[in-house]
Amino acid sequence: MALATKSSSRVELARAKVNLALHITGQQPDGYHLLDSLVVFPQIGDRLAIETAGELELRLEGPFARDLTGPAEDNLILKAVQSFAGKAGIDIPQVCLTLTKRLPVASGIGGGSSDAATTLRLLEDFTETYLADDEMHALALTLGADVPVCLFPEPQIMRGIGGDLSPGPDLPACGIVLVNPRVGVSTPDVFKAMERRDNAPMDLMPEKFETLPSLVAYLETCRNDLQDAARSLCPEIGQVLSELEAETRIDLARMSGSGATCFGLCDLKAAMEIERTLRAAHPDWWIASGPLS
Repeated sequence: MALATKSSSRVELARAKVNLALHITGQQPDGYHLLDSLVVFPQIGDRLAIETAGELELRLEGPFARDLTGPAEDNLILKAVQSFAGKAGIDIPQVCLTLTKRLPVASGIGGGSSDAATTLRLLEDFTETYLADDEMHALALTLGADVPVCLFPEPQIMRGIGGDLSPGPDLPACGIVLVNPRVGVSTPDVFKAMERRDNAPMDLMPEKFETLPSLVAYLETCRNDLQDAARSLCPEIGQVLSELEAETRIDLARMSGSGATCFGLCDLKAAMEIERTLRAAHPDWWIASGPLS
């Protein structure tokens, strides 16, 4: 089936996925881990643009473009295009997608998953072909366990192996600082290094956090159950956390996902200045800041 496409280009921010809390509550016989996690999407991310072209094309640019190695057919963005066309029953869209890769690769903040989810959203609008929510969720899941949660970049609670999603709480206006020491850490190795896989889930969560202190107070009852294992494999994570915890303007510091990116929550007005301070002290680290939501 041929399709109509909009002639104008569209641009969207593929937001980082940050686990404010990540509890590992069990493991299935097939090896997949069960989790209970509060996920947020700060205004920090890759940039993805789509425009009409003579054929399907993917352009890579930005500070981390060179780290996207491997065959082009393995790129999640191109897989998303092909899978969307197949599911929607349309021809492969003749579009040029330009990814400005600003997030570090394989860094525990879901960059690739968010890029794929953003591609799916852009394709729906660009082709004016819309899938039912359950169809889009199923399609996203074929691209990766973290892609469905990235379809709707707003606070969400992830359970099960990641596909059981529910709306998260309303969050207060506050800032977040992301720091990655530019050292890779293997997710399978982190899971392998865990000492316990049957940890308690998160406590009951309110529907809304009115203030940053109330959000921090709740998060202090939570954990990232992968943090200690990741630190044992990558000591640089411990250094990043120590720096964030020593910064008096940061209210809570923790690792996201399986690392090595860590975050600090702070007053929104302080976020940029904290970023500048950390950059001056650690010019070799990747550091970004912005609103939490």
